[in-house]
Amino acid sequence: MDEADRQVLRRCRVQLVNELQVAPLWDVLVTHQLFTPAMIEDIQHAGSGSRSDQARQLVIDLETRGSQALPLFISCLEDTDQNKLASVLRARRQAEKQNPEVVRPRNPMPVVVGAMGLTPEDLRGKQGPSKATPGKLAPVVLGPEQLWSAKLRPEVLRPEMPRPVDSGSGRFSDVCAQEISKQNADLAYALNADPCGHCLIINNVNFCLESRLTARTGSNIDCEKLRQRFHLLHFMVEVKCDLTAKQMVQALVELARRDHSALDCCVVVVLSHGCQASHRQFPGAVYGTDGCPVAIERIVNIFNGAGCPSLGGKPKLFFIQACGGEQKDHGFEVASASPEDRTLGSDPESDAVPFQEGPGPFDQLDAVSSLPTPSDIFVSYSTFPGFVSWRDTKSGSWYVETLDGVFEQWAHSEDLQTLLLRVANAVSQKGFYKQIPGCFNFLRKKLFFKV
Repeated sequence: MDEADRQVLRRCRVQLVNELQVAPLWDVLVTHQLFTPAMIEDIQHAGSGSRSDQARQLVIDLETRGSQALPLFISCLEDTDQNKLASVLRARRQAEKQNPEVVRPRNPMPVVVGAMGLTPEDLRGKQGPSKATPGKLAPVVLGPEQLWSAKLRPEVLRPEMPRPVDSGSGRFSDVCAQEISKQNADLAYALNADPCGHCLIINNVNFCLESRLTARTGSNIDCEKLRQRFHLLHFMVEVKCDLTAKQMVQALVELARRDHSALDCCVVVVLSHGCQASHRQFPGAVYGTDGCPVAIERIVNIFNGAGCPSLGGKPKLFFIQACGGEQKDHGFEVASASPEDRTLGSDPESDAVPFQEGPGPFDQLDAVSSLPTPSDIFVSYSTFPGFVSWRDTKSGSWYVETLDGVFEQWAHSEDLQTLLLRVANAVSQKGFYKQIPGCFNFLRKKLFFKV
């Protein structure tokens, strides 16, 4: 769906939610191949299941259904005698085509991390009042020089290599980081249980012919690396392979309904093809093996306070290895670019879904609106929304390979956000095409893994 059609839906969303009669539409939407029966069932169960909630979800999902979605939807309205809404959409669409608005990208904001300038003595309060009082911590903008002191090479990732301690720079030493993790519940989550939580890995490799999605060669390598890594981090790891969209949701709901009272954390990893999707909280969607998408925000919200009360106040981590769209990032030239990052003999693939005309599952742009998000949530994406995520058929994805290496080297002494900053910096230096991971961080405290 192009930008003009998206603008039409967004401008008319309130009227559609208020006036759209969804009950007569279901069969017509399937007949026009705008949605599959499984997708219709998901829409019918959106929110409270009310007409307005169903209409709202239908409009949101419509943006993901390809370039002909809006004219087909208008035809569906006319077929169900909802001519007033059809006329409004048709007139608005004609106006948008004649006078398109220029959409300018937003200015990127630097990553700001508070409390990075504190020394161990400041935190323990042994030398009198600290200059950095609660609520007035001086933010530090982290650049590559603070995040990544060396390239991600095998010799850098050796587990026996100690982390350097610079007592004069204000960085936390290994001892201080562990002390904060174990003794100060106000600054860090307590991960004292052993095992500390469940880890579910969904690894979709082979897709049905009707989905038009290719096999994700190399994903099994990613899966095994993450299985071993989270096992070493004291998680109970469970792997499920080649799940349909409905089976993915069932597996996630089953995990959320378990009793996590004696555990401290929960991890969900999804390895699959992905696409862009309109959203209210978290962008993007991942595909089941049947070619039906599952929105990231739906995956996350399964574990909210209502769906998983025994994880209330505990960190819930989501790692998504999938494309955020189909754009390929060529990057821009910088003085420090190294030819070593262009791996010879590699065979990179993307986890994007190629855009095709006609009905079917398509990648589309994300919405810009948002709603309040539950706390204690951390969602790590392998790529920036709108861009492909690269996977080598022999060594696995750039994101998982780097994530595993960084966790091996630094998880014993650094918190989760710092680890993911290292991953982002390392992945951004790889390949001819570029990729940069990102995250949505709604954690209330630092998180240090149990090692």
